[in-house]
Amino acid sequence: MPRPRILYYSLLEYQPAARALLEDNFEVIERQNPDQDDDQTLGNIEACFAPLGFTFDAAKMDRCPDLKAILTNTTGVPHVDMAAAAQRGIEVFSLKDEQAFLDTITPTAEHTFGLMLALTRNLPQGFDAVKAGTWNRFDHGGRAMLSRLSLGIIGLGRLGRKVARYADVFGMTVNYYDPYVEAPTDGPARCATLAELVAASDVITLHAPANDETADLINADVMAQFRPHAVFVNTARAELVDETALLAALDDGRLAGAAVDVLKGEYAPAFDPLSHPLVQYARSHDNLIITPHIGGSTQDAWSETQARVVELAIDYFSQRADVMQGGGQ
Repeated sequence: MPRPRILYYSLLEYQPAARALLEDNFEVIERQNPDQDDDQTLGNIEACFAPLGFTFDAAKMDRCPDLKAILTNTTGVPHVDMAAAAQRGIEVFSLKDEQAFLDTITPTAEHTFGLMLALTRNLPQGFDAVKAGTWNRFDHGGRAMLSRLSLGIIGLGRLGRKVARYADVFGMTVNYYDPYVEAPTDGPARCATLAELVAASDVITLHAPANDETADLINADVMAQFRPHAVFVNTARAELVDETALLAALDDGRLAGAAVDVLKGEYAPAFDPLSHPLVQYARSHDNLIITPHIGGSTQDAWSETQARVVELAIDYFSQRADVMQGGGQ
């Protein structure tokens, strides 16, 4: 049988191994991004990728009369209208429910800890000083050893649990807040409320999903409960944080420091980081670190997660082909 036709967007920049797997099993039609969609192309595809930053809604699905599958190598699918897909019998292949596989993917938890170390040990400032020609350890000493600090984890899912294990190795006291996770017998202690957690923590890391319930979860009221000299790390989603409140807490010294890997508006096609208030603040202050959403960005993680959703789609279309061939006998 002919290979299924799939629309791939080059902005996804699939790694060579994942791209080869795609080419070997599909007839690939390529465009730069969904802004280049046209009715002729959409009318002749059976599968389509869904990049973050572009909504795959019912209207687009209706432009794809032969569409059987949507692919996105993301752990969340806020950009895909799941109800509309289900109503039309379209399968959505993502990493959302691939927990066993995702347990092997570690870069975001590693990046969280890297940002934590950068904040607590003044690593960017020390490097800047060396580049400026000075060499004085006493100018850049950290406030305390990690083994003397307490970590508060917001969201004890896959990534929260990994960060908790790393922190345990470093000798940190670890607590967590997650209304949907009971206290593990061999893990961190559970706090009943978010306010209780942040009031007990020197370092707070965020690992909750982005949805209506968690929008601006970290707001001015929560930040008012932070310990003096606490630091905050967000490698989850920017939508979970009131960025205006975060900026105020940094500016008035309520927070000693913060590190974020995500910014609101980052998926807009014309996003200009230099116009973002947090970036503008970071350009003249040394208590905020910003990285360009690179938490999951290692070449092996890219390749493996990209290949995983392609494999799921390959299995699906193989099963469809088997059924069709069996029905024709």
